[in-house]
Amino acid sequence: MSKPANPVTLPLIDYSPKHFLLAVVDRVATVTLNRPERKNPLTFESYRELTDFFRACAMDDEVKTIVVTGAGGNFSSGGDVFEIIGPLIQMDTKGLTAFTRMTGDLVKAMRACPQPIVAAIEGICAGAGAIVAMASDLRLAATGAKVAFLFNKVGLAGCDMGACAILPRIIGQSRASELLYTGRFMTAEEGERWGFFSRIVTPDAVLSQAQLMAKQISDGPTFANTMTKRMLAMEWAMSVEEAIEAEAVAQALCMTTEDFGRAFEAFSNKRTPVFEGN
Repeated sequence: MSKPANPVTLPLIDYSPKHFLLAVVDRVATVTLNRPERKNPLTFESYRELTDFFRACAMDDEVKTIVVTGAGGNFSSGGDVFEIIGPLIQMDTKGLTAFTRMTGDLVKAMRACPQPIVAAIEGICAGAGAIVAMASDLRLAATGAKVAFLFNKVGLAGCDMGACAILPRIIGQSRASELLYTGRFMTAEEGERWGFFSRIVTPDAVLSQAQLMAKQISDGPTFANTMTKRMLAMEWAMSVEEAIEAEAVAQALCMTTEDFGRAFEAFSNKRTPVFEGN
């Protein structure tokens, strides 16, 4: 765990990651986990670089949305058995705690990054890969996609990287409990029915559909979208009364943006508003 991460440089359109692929087109950044021969597992280094990338997104105003996907017909098989799980057996408590905090930092970075994240999920999506999908804001599934939070299959608790906090809020307490206690795979059809996936599309269309959704979001009012993401996260810990007050303040701030004025002008003239992000 001593190897340094690849320093993320700005603007992101010019950044060349070492441990995943990155393409920025039309203000949409597409992150591709790219070890297809192993079903795109995560390593110590890719955890760090992905975390640094999502943190850097907050400093790049030209990136409006993010798509996360995997190469070669699978999303991610989770932590690499040989490069991560093997070394963990040899670590002491201090080292293991440093590792689990590092993995959790990836979820924190994804949730804190202001851009909405769309996951395009095909094939196997397991372990830490399922967590990355869970931590995204929206998820599209390819036909045949399978998701498993399989931590108990390797003798660990289901409470990994925020799973016990986030997954029940997406699919409900009972269904989340079933997946976390059994480690079984959730099919694409179950995932759509339970609300984990927004929709199911064909494998050849899942990435393009995710990018289209991301582009539609990126064409919207940037400040308002960022505020929506922030409030969706913050209101988990609020009462309804507190949430209504917080939303009143947030919405008042959005009303001070030029995009709000642009929308009114466009609607008044029966035109589609063109948002500029300010």
